[in-house]
Amino acid sequence: MPPDPSIQRLSSNGRLARVVVHAGTVYLAGVVAREKTPDVAAQTADVLAQIDALLTDAGTDKSRLLRVTIWLHDMADFAAMNTVWDGWVDAANAPARATVESRLAGQGANLVEMMATAAL
Repeated sequence: MPPDPSIQRLSSNGRLARVVVHAGTVYLAGVVAREKTPDVAAQTADVLAQIDALLTDAGTDKSRLLRVTIWLHDMADFAAMNTVWDGWVDAANAPARATVESRLAGQGANLVEMMATAAL
């Protein structure tokens, strides 16, 4: 079946697209830090910078976020992650958000993963 032209897929590798745009909504796949530092704050900052870039590529920005799901390897890192988040998020346009503790893929080096949905 040919691709649906009403669905735009960015940075697709055959297994997943990092960004899918459809009907005025932007869906980001899970984003993890590129550098696997032992510091959740550094990993969070990297994840949020990637989210900014992915949203820009899709034609939107963090002020149009609708929902963000955050997975932490350890809930003990919740405050440190929130410190970075609070410095990044557009407080006037904060998205709905959930944060849970979860075993993350990637040999235990991933401390935080985020998935976001935004309006175009």
